[in-house]
Amino acid sequence: MMPDAIECKDLNKSYISRPVLRDVNLTVPEGVFFGLVGMNGSGKSTMIKSILDLVAIDSGEIRLLGKSHRRVSSRSQVAYLPDRFAPPPHLKCRDFIRYMLELHASRYSAAAIHSTLDALELDRDTLNAPVNSLSKGMTQKLGIASCLLSGKSLLILDEPMSGLDPKARFLFKQQLFELKRHGITLFYSSHVLADVDELSDQMAVLHQCKIVFNGTTKAFKTAYDGNSLEQAYMKCVNAPAAVNEQ
Repeated sequence: MMPDAIECKDLNKSYISRPVLRDVNLTVPEGVFFGLVGMNGSGKSTMIKSILDLVAIDSGEIRLLGKSHRRVSSRSQVAYLPDRFAPPPHLKCRDFIRYMLELHASRYSAAAIHSTLDALELDRDTLNAPVNSLSKGMTQKLGIASCLLSGKSLLILDEPMSGLDPKARFLFKQQLFELKRHGITLFYSSHVLADVDELSDQMAVLHQCKIVFNGTTKAFKTAYDGNSLEQAYMKCVNAPAAVNEQ
């Protein structure tokens, strides 16, 4: 049996005396697109950083591809895009991509880079531009491109659609669907519930420090009697009790 891509057991995290994650249990099978949703400040970014061992957890267990998240080797197949993506401003875009590929131990291929930029409609001439000359949307595309080019089997993306216009979101999703055909696992957070409905095989709602729903998007809409994910979400966060599909 293949190990799950991500497994969190009884995860707890607080900042000083303020709890952020409380008894969180979550499993992301390999090959699944999994969306994590929640309000601003609900702990989504903290959970992602905990999974990647970028912040220390108070208690619990996290495993990546069957290995403890504290082992560097557990992240050998992970590409990560943070919620506030800010590449080194002094680098040219080409040098940034080259640097990221070296970090991922992936081969530099001009053809693959051009193909990825074309798919995201990021002009090839951008490669010669300094990072600090890019708009927010172009900078986000650069970060997305570096993840798509990484060759990793597990993508962990924190609000990857941030700063993207509707066309760019569409193009990015097309690239994700293509990766899915090749068995890539995607774990991502998003505020855009329509994107979650379109992309995700499974989803979880993080609310008031806990996972209050974990299941398919269809089951979520059924559980909270919503015609849309947005409608179901509003009913979920205002519900007195949680629903958790096992």
